[in-house]
Amino acid sequence: MDIQVGDILKMKKQHPCGSAEWEVLRIGADFRLKCKGCGHQIMIPRVKAEKNVRGITRKELEQI
Repeated sequence: MDIQVGDILKMKKQHPCGSAEWEVLRIGADFRLKCKGCGHQIMIPRVKAEKNVRGITRKELEQI
């Protein structure tokens, strides 16, 4: 699965705040994700994150 820093992941389950969208802050063996609803950050293993992704929204690259 091709996930990049800055992408927005829509997960199967919602965060307790009600948002199911997470921003990718770091990639590697673990992902650091930031909840788009409340700003809470978590570290989650890559395998678990990739299993629970429903959709990916790419961050647009800004042209200078």
